[in-house]
Amino acid sequence: MTTAPDVERLVNLRAAKDLMDRSYSEELDLDAIAGEAGYSRFHFVRSFRDTYGRTPRAYLSERRIERARELLRTANLTVTEICYLVGFSSLGSFSARFKENVGVSPSEYREHEIARGGPPPIPGCFVLMWSTPTPQLRRSRRRQDGHIVDRTMSRRGEP
Repeated sequence: MTTAPDVERLVNLRAAKDLMDRSYSEELDLDAIAGEAGYSRFHFVRSFRDTYGRTPRAYLSERRIERARELLRTANLTVTEICYLVGFSSLGSFSARFKENVGVSPSEYREHEIARGGPPPIPGCFVLMWSTPTPQLRRSRRRQDGHIVDRTMSRRGEP
């Protein structure tokens, strides 16, 4: 039987997990997530791991990879654009984490999914227009001579 403190703990941890689900594409601070649950960061990590079987960082990474897989299947965006859109700050760490979780690189995954068939990819301009820009994407925009330049999208492979 679940006791009242256990239920309260689950409710608090679920609030933090929901925050990660809603804000996976943003830079998330462990202290802020732990604060959502009402715990210190160390107590939160232990409680989260005991409850969900993985650390908050691993859960957030899995959530981001899950969204990246969806975008690789359905959107006509570069791997770099998808990397930043789902909240990773480094293409190298994104590719390594993706391969670790999925078993193939993001490019190989896309090629395999295209070969399987399915609906045509959504043009990248629509995906970017209708999705919320991440704080990293917003910070990458710089004003130069009265024009906004988005350095993240201007050069492939370079943030």
